Amino acid sequence: MTPEHLPVELYDEQLAEKVSRITTMMAPFHAPDAQVFRSPVNHYRMRAEFRIWHQEDDLYHIIFDQQTRQRIRVDSFPAASLLINEMMPRMINALRDNKVLRHKLFQIDYLSTCSDHIIISLLYHRKIDDVWQAEMAQLRDHFRAQGIRVHFIGRATKTKICLDQDHIDEVLTVDGKEIIYRQVENSFTQPNAAINVSMLEWALDVTRNAAGDLLELYCGNGNFSLALARNFRRVLATEIAKPSVESAKYNIDVNKIDNVQVVRMSAEEFTQAMNGVREFNRLEGIDLKSYDCETIFVDPPRSGLDPDTLKMVQAYPAILYISCNPQTLCENLETLSETHQVERLALFDQFPYTHHMECGVLLRRKSA
Repeated sequence: MTPEHLPVELYDEQLAEKVSRITTMMAPFHAPDAQVFRSPVNHYRMRAEFRIWHQEDDLYHIIFDQQTRQRIRVDSFPAASLLINEMMPRMINALRDNKVLRHKLFQIDYLSTCSDHIIISLLYHRKIDDVWQAEMAQLRDHFRAQGIRVHFIGRATKTKICLDQDHIDEVLTVDGKEIIYRQVENSFTQPNAAINVSMLEWALDVTRNAAGDLLELYCGNGNFSLALARNFRRVLATEIAKPSVESAKYNIDVNKIDNVQVVRMSAEEFTQAMNGVREFNRLEGIDLKSYDCETIFVDPPRSGLDPDTLKMVQAYPAILYISCNPQTLCENLETLSETHQVERLALFDQFPYTHHMECGVLLRRKSA
């Protein structure tokens, strides 16, 4: 492996293994062949986190080997975006001789966009104060004078200092249409922008002739909601994380989308509301009965769907399921396949050069 590039041959070999593995896993459910979406081989990660190692007067980025926990020096990171790779040595050079900014610095997080904006967060094992903020502002102004659109955040115990803002706006072209996505520092965002676009376009394709409304659980910042809105009369989406809900509402407004409603609720809470188990003030003003949801979309955490939500999902004619853990997907499919048939299957190589797989399935209710 060179500092600039990851090996294409290794990527092809690992992707072929993933295709074989998902084919085997999905065979019991009589799934069709998977559509396979390749990742870019290099510079596909839009975010990266590094520990900082201090060695006498020097310092540098490090990562730890997951098996051996051995410390590995990282001067460039070909998996990360070009902008992150550009900023890594610039940050080290700027921090090396700055006693205020480097003192007890233990981690740097980078969040970049395809639209060339970046947030850099510096994490400390000490208090950060006005002196730190003044030094950081000088560094920000230095970079911006060079045309780098950067925002800095400092973090310490019970402290967060934003020099300007804690978010950046990504712009993705999805099926010929630009969509703006606000991304908040330290909140979940899709790490691989190219594969994210592939997932969105696949979801659009498989729901192209959908009828009625869409119910979405685990909507995050509205990543899928905004793209899918054009295929449905209305979209009702739920998300529990407050920063993600705020981002989703901003994204709906800035993209001038008028048929998406986001509610701050967990999937479990929404299931209780749908089943009449509990009433929630957060649903005040929303007439659930007015929605004619023929399709439900779920993108759950690695643990998959809980039993109650799984049962609720079965009530919908079409189920669109994006999974970051095919093992729990298959566990859920053991139940879902009692009532539904897998009609479409996709493998999204969100995490190249790793064992991890992300996949999508479209299920339709079986004929009586």
